[in-house]
Amino acid sequence: MNELTYCTRKSALALAQSRAFVESVKARAAGPAFTELTLTTSGDRFLNQPLQDIGGKGLFIKELEEALLDGRADFAVHSIKDVPAELHPGLALVCIPEREDPRDALVSKSGAGLMELPQGARVGTSSLRRALCLRQARPDLQIEPLRGNVDSRLKKVTEGPLDAIVLAYAGLRRLGLGSQATEVLAVDVMLPAVGQGALGIEARQEASECHQVLNLCNDPATSFCVHAERAVMLAVEGNCRMPVAAHAIRENGKLRLAALLADADGSNLRRAERTMAWPEVLGPAQLLEAAALGRDLGQELRALRS
Repeated sequence: MNELTYCTRKSALALAQSRAFVESVKARAAGPAFTELTLTTSGDRFLNQPLQDIGGKGLFIKELEEALLDGRADFAVHSIKDVPAELHPGLALVCIPEREDPRDALVSKSGAGLMELPQGARVGTSSLRRALCLRQARPDLQIEPLRGNVDSRLKKVTEGPLDAIVLAYAGLRRLGLGSQATEVLAVDVMLPAVGQGALGIEARQEASECHQVLNLCNDPATSFCVHAERAVMLAVEGNCRMPVAAHAIRENGKLRLAALLADADGSNLRRAERTMAWPEVLGPAQLLEAAALGRDLGQELRALRS
């Protein structure tokens, strides 16, 4: 294979993480040249509306998937947290590289941490999951809608009316802005989104030669964890209209999977977790085991509905 075309969104973060991934492939694969195709997605066009009102996170990958299906691109680089539980027929996630830090980060105007913010502080986020966790920790906070790229979000707190915002720490780090984080929030305070911090490389199912090249950068441990998390989302039929989170980690020789689910208005919050032994070998059979664990946990959360 002499040349591969990859597609990506045009945001600074999408470009940074896509180009970093391609460089990692180049370091491992001799031969292929890479061409970049940048696209504006539906999610990028409607920045003044909540995602849940315009179709959900799948809007950030729709145009990229179209480019894969019509042959303009060989693979797409996504943030896994933007990828719906069910992929378009004919497409597959063929590589999940090593994960960045999956936690969320608070950026505050004053330098105060979450618990030190003033009473009634205005905190920006459009994520129902983040809003729910913020209200659990600080019921007094005023949650304000916040969309846009990382730079425009940061300006809302550094130059604008907000006292603080919450962003994915991985995004800040990939842009070289990790020092902007006032506090990296513990997972027991704010459970991360499904797949947060991980990239998902999507390609046509039949493109086996492309898969072989991309798979050189697959990280089996990250893939194992992400499969468990995504199975939770699939089991609860997760979408942008409900707060859902799942976080898998290797801990004391086990896979520990924690998840939460609530109704769209933040009510009926329930949490649960499952563990399984961390396998000695990580292959396709073990990915199915991880997915089964996530499915069982998701079904438990659904059954806890009062």
